Amino acid sequence: MTKFFITGGAGFIGSHLVDELISNHENSIVVYDDLSSGKRECIKHHFLKKNFRFVKGDLLDLKKLKKAARGSEFVYHLAANPDIQYGIKNTKTDLEQNTIATYNILEAMRLNKIEKIAFASTSAIYGEPKIFPTPEDYGPLLPISLYGASKLACESLVTAYCGTFGFQSWILRFANIIGPRSTHGVIFDFISKLKKNKNELEILGDGNQKKSYLHVYDLIEGMQFAIENSNNSVNVFNLGSDDQIIVKEIANILIKEMNLKNVKYNFTGGKRGWPGDVTFMQLAIEKINRLGWRAKHNSREAVEKTVSSLINQNAP
Repeated sequence: MTKFFITGGAGFIGSHLVDELISNHENSIVVYDDLSSGKRECIKHHFLKKNFRFVKGDLLDLKKLKKAARGSEFVYHLAANPDIQYGIKNTKTDLEQNTIATYNILEAMRLNKIEKIAFASTSAIYGEPKIFPTPEDYGPLLPISLYGASKLACESLVTAYCGTFGFQSWILRFANIIGPRSTHGVIFDFISKLKKNKNELEILGDGNQKKSYLHVYDLIEGMQFAIENSNNSVNVFNLGSDDQIIVKEIANILIKEMNLKNVKYNFTGGKRGWPGDVTFMQLAIEKINRLGWRAKHNSREAVEKTVSSLINQNAP
């Protein structure tokens, strides 16, 4: 039996991870989530299981966090501010929900003598690199968003606790993750806008932003594979697909799937969708590929699969 403690376990990615881990009945799961973006309905099908416990709590409450994590053996730290644009309006958001929250989970681990953590990081820590695809050892790391900066600070805290207190960590840098249960992101936003107005679609920036997308099912598999096949004190992996897709093409796929005609695109202008938006992103994934893992879906396939699931998810 492995006793897992999952922060953000009621969220988009976290709930899929819970589904995977609890499928092994020898595992026990504690989900810690404040439900600010996570949803109880994403994990409610586990509530009556003996090997599952849900704790509604804030990661900024160290006392409650320490108590909830007691007895756990492995931490998946997925909780974070999921809305990069919101962090622009309230500049404390990413500091508190990402960096300070990560410090608190590391402290709760230290106090409870838990030594293993998988941390959900992001491609945003690279900023706008000069090398594409961008490998894990690229530097200097110069994020251009508060979100990216806070996640880079989190990574530093994780590695510092490994060096100082003997922790073992897996730092997993995600591409854009999409799939069922998502509550934000370009596909979710496009669907919401088109349900309000089927004749026009606002697209942030110029629509030529070109990035990699990874389906959440592939992500969960990749996370597990990285953890099971690496055993250094600090293990860093990019997790993504080996191609890209532009935002305008995502809009085209969605409109076709929704059977809409003559939709007018209204671009807000500029290359960036918002301040801090990275317009071009391609993670190098050779490191995880060499271990034997590769995503089953490329970016376009992940988008098509997600479009179908989210249209049904958001159907009135």
